[in-house]
Amino acid sequence: MSANLNWPHLLSLAEGEVADILRGLASTLRKEAERVTVIYERKPSRKLIADGIEEDTLGLFVGSDFAEEMHAAPAPQQIILYLENIWDMAEGDEEFFREDVRDTFLHELGHYLGLDEDDLTDRGLE
Repeated sequence: MSANLNWPHLLSLAEGEVADILRGLASTLRKEAERVTVIYERKPSRKLIADGIEEDTLGLFVGSDFAEEMHAAPAPQQIILYLENIWDMAEGDEEFFREDVRDTFLHELGHYLGLDEDDLTDRGLE
């Protein structure tokens, strides 16, 4: 990560982008989206990488999706955004970083809502 951009600033940019996204959602969708905890981490842990998560993963949804939650014991739902990986993808450009945070968050939110990879691609959220 660029030495001129520190973690608190990166975190602030990402949190602001996610808050903007949530404010822009329709009220019913916003209620569901706000139930998912958003976690901001630098990169995937060694354990996740050992479990098969790619080292350059931008985001991850963990837990049961919304439809499964209604029929099973709920597991804590989390969207994890890996900010240093997103920053690297944006090549150090703050505007692109915010766009990539937006795209990654919406992609992972789609998983929470029960969309599979084909559904996400059809909606432009690949």
